[in-house]
Formats: sequence, structure tokens, C-alpha cells
Amino acid sequence: MSGWIKRPVDELPMTGRTKWLVFLASLLGNFLFSICMLYGMSLTSAVSAGVIMASIPAVVAMLSWAFLGEKIQLRMWLAVACSALGMGLLSLSNSEQTMQTPQEHSAVFGLHAPAVGNFLIFAAVLCEAAYAVIGKNLTGRLGPKRIAALLNGWGLALATPFGFYLALDFNFKAVNTGIWLALVFYALAASVWTVWLWMTGLKQVPASQAGVFTVMLPVSATLVGVFILGEPVSNFQIGALAGTLVGIWLATVPSEGKNNVSE
Repeated sequence: MSGWIKRPVDELPMTGRTKWLVFLASLLGNFLFSICMLYGMSLTSAVSAGVIMASIPAVVAMLSWAFLGEKIQLRMWLAVACSALGMGLLSLSNSEQTMQTPQEHSAVFGLHAPAVGNFLIFAAVLCEAAYAVIGKNLTGRLGPKRIAALLNGWGLALATPFGFYLALDFNFKAVNTGIWLALVFYALAASVWTVWLWMTGLKQVPASQAGVFTVMLPVSATLVGVFILGEPVSNFQIGALAGTLVGIWLATVPSEGKNNVSE
């Protein structure tokens, strides 16, 4: 991606504020999101993670309203309320999640492991929402390819020290060729192609509308948890998922007469 970093002739030099936003987007969207999501998934179930990730569109909408001044319709506020209801019901299922969590992870820092996992997943949601809002701001100043390259450059700088530390006790020979290929594909898909496509899309649509497309995250996570991992689903989790799905419907169904509004 080094060829993408050079400033195009028709692009203004980055200001101090733009440089700070690029760093903040990488810190939240690349570095902290990955840490919170991966560690959170190791402590909670995929079903619970799916319910929590369903709040991404609502959180993006709230941050877009607060920081970008985008107008939020009543239905979006109702979607926020549904997401909050789902989170509340999910918190009531913590006692039932003990059976879904490995025994060695039954407690973390003296706290119930699924509760810590759910907190980390929600922290990842906040990071992802902030990333979307900051990305919308950056697309008005930089091109999508250059944003993607700069974000990954900062991601490399942030992750490398921890990578060297963890590499001291890691057996690289234990990783087979298939896993290395999967890691390369994951890096290209999540860090290169996705960032480029996401920033290109953000240049055309409001951040609150773009956040709606993250609905596939909770849906896929829940389906994988139930049908592939065979995780049990409690009544509280069913209620939480139903509430968040209603919120997704409120956030995604086009408003009446919306198509009649000129761009």
C-alpha cells in the first residue's frame, strides 16, 4: 500500500487536525477494536456477541448526530431504545452464560467471564462506531486509498511492539501453511479491501446511513453461534435478539417518500 500514501496533486496537505484524526481512527478502528473483539469473543458466546453488535447502527447514528450534526429521525431514536432494551435483557442472561463459557474462563479479575466478554464486545462496538464517524470526516479531506494506507501504517506502528513481545514465546513452526494463507487473506480483506471500500462508500453517503450496513455482523455471528458452534440460546438472549432486530428494522427500512427526495 506504500504507493497509496503519496499525496495526489489535487489534494491539499494534511493539517494537524487531519493527522490527529487519522491516528485516532487507526487507534480505535484497527488496534483497540481488534483487541476488544478478539478477547471479548474468547470470553462470551457468539450469540451474545451478535446481540451486542446489533447496536452498531444505533451507536453510529448517535455519534453522527453528536459530532457530525447529521439529522436523526424519530425511528432511529426508537432503534436506539430497542438496542438498549436488548442490551438490558442480555445482561440478565449472564447467569445462564456460565454453561456456555469454558471452565478456565469462569472468572476474569474476579468478575464473571461472560460479563467481561460482553463489556469488551460493546467497547469494540464503540470503537467501530467512532471509526465510522471519523472516517466520514476524513473522506472530505483525503482520498479513500490514501486513508486506507495511512490507517494501516499507524496500525503497523501500534501493533508491532506488542507483536515482538508476543513473538518471544510463540512457536511459529506450529502454524501450518493453511493458517498462514488464511492470515494473509484476513489481512488483505479486513485491512486493505474493506477499508478502501468503506471509505469510498462513506464519501457518498452519511455515516448514520453507512452504519446500517453493519447489520450483517450480528446476524452472521448469531447464525454461526447457533448452527455451527451449537451454542444454546436462553430466553433472555432470544428476547434481546428480538429487540435488537426490531431496532435494525427501524433503522434500515426506508422512510415513506424517501425515494422522492432529490439527492
